[in-house]
Amino acid sequence: MTSAPNPITEVSSVTTASDRNLDISNDTGDDSPVADLTLLAVFLLDELRMAPDAELSISLVDEEAMAALHAEWMGEPGPTDVLSFPLDDLREPAPHEPPPSGVMGDVVLCPAVADRQAVVAGHDQAHELRILLTHGVLHLLGHDHVEPEEETVMFGRQRELVSRYEAQLASGAGE
Repeated sequence: MTSAPNPITEVSSVTTASDRNLDISNDTGDDSPVADLTLLAVFLLDELRMAPDAELSISLVDEEAMAALHAEWMGEPGPTDVLSFPLDDLREPAPHEPPPSGVMGDVVLCPAVADRQAVVAGHDQAHELRILLTHGVLHLLGHDHVEPEEETVMFGRQRELVSRYEAQLASGAGE
C-alpha cells in the first residue's frame, strides 16, 4: 500500500457522520451503499478503538476512476476492488493503550468491481462492500497480507469484524 493521499477531488455527494470524523464521498451515481457503509465505518472505528477525533475518508468511485488510481499508485492496469492510502501510520491499540488520534487515511472502493466479486463469491454486494471496507481500514492501521502469517491475522480480523457487524445489524442494534 502507498502512503500517498487520495487524489480524488470531485464528488457527487458527501456524507459526514456527526459523531466521528468520517467523510464518505460517492461519485458512482448510486447512493444505495452509503448508509450501510457509514454505519460500518462508525462500527469499525469503535471496534478498532480509534479516538473520537480520528479521521477516516471513504470514496466510492466508478471503474474508470479506480482504474486510473490503480495504474497511478500500484502500477497495475484495470480497476481493482479497494485501495487504501494511510496517512498518519495509526495502529490498532493494545487493550492497555489509549485510542490513537490522527488521520487514518483514505479507503477507495469500486462498487462495480465489488458487485462482480459478490456474484462469484455467492453473496450480495452489501456483504462484499463490507468486506472491502473492513479490509481497507485494516490496511490503514498497518495490517497486510504479503506473508502467510500476516494474511492469517488480517483475514481473521476482517472476518471477525464483518461477522460482528452483520450480527449487530441482524439484531437491530445497528439501526
